Amino acid sequence: METLLLSREEIARRAREWYDKHIRSQVETPENIGRMVVIDVETGEFGVDDLGFDAATQLRIKNPHARLFGLRIGYKVAATLGGVMERTTP
Repeated sequence: METLLLSREEIARRAREWYDKHIRSQVETPENIGRMVVIDVETGEFGVDDLGFDAATQLRIKNPHARLFGLRIGYKVAATLGGVMERTTP
């Protein structure tokens, strides 16, 4: 697979596009709210776990050069330092 140089903004845009078009309907279930989804922005493959580490590891095993992006399911941000995490509305 050809390696593309992508900016952080482009990686985020592609991940959100995959999430909105293909992944959200599969993962936004009551038991997954608050968990992390990690997305390979080139293939659309994804994994879900509590912190995102295991999902990222499994995606890296498949493709060591994958561009990965993590999102917290059901929230606008993945993490906060002293702030409040706002829920998204479906």
